[in-house]
Amino acid sequence: MFTQIGISQIYVLDQDAALDFYVGKLGLEIRTDIDLGFMRWLTVGVPGDSREILLEKPGGPMMDALTTEQVRDLVAKGAAGGWLIFHTTDCRTTYQTLLQRGVEMTQEPMERDYGIDCAGRDPFGNHFRITQPRT
Repeated sequence: MFTQIGISQIYVLDQDAALDFYVGKLGLEIRTDIDLGFMRWLTVGVPGDSREILLEKPGGPMMDALTTEQVRDLVAKGAAGGWLIFHTTDCRTTYQTLLQRGVEMTQEPMERDYGIDCAGRDPFGNHFRITQPRT
């Protein structure tokens, strides 16, 4: 039936700031940046991986003004349910690199049953984890 997930979505409050963060600080690459008139279709991805992340601003045509404001508030509080989990070959070095780039890291690297991981937040409140899977 399905063969893979192609695009996942998170809400961001400013797509230009999202590009600066996800491309400039996290090192992802722009995959698509198209003005559709009613919205900007903006996707990024990890270099070498075919999956994409849609960086979507809350709003029309799927939301009315009240819903848009409610979603914006939830995103800013980190309660919108947006999560990303990135894999790396060296969690501790990635953590230090991101700290040096000014990324808000919310958890230092920790040993887990499944490997080593740490956590951070984007400028909009979305949480992400970085995992070095155990081999």
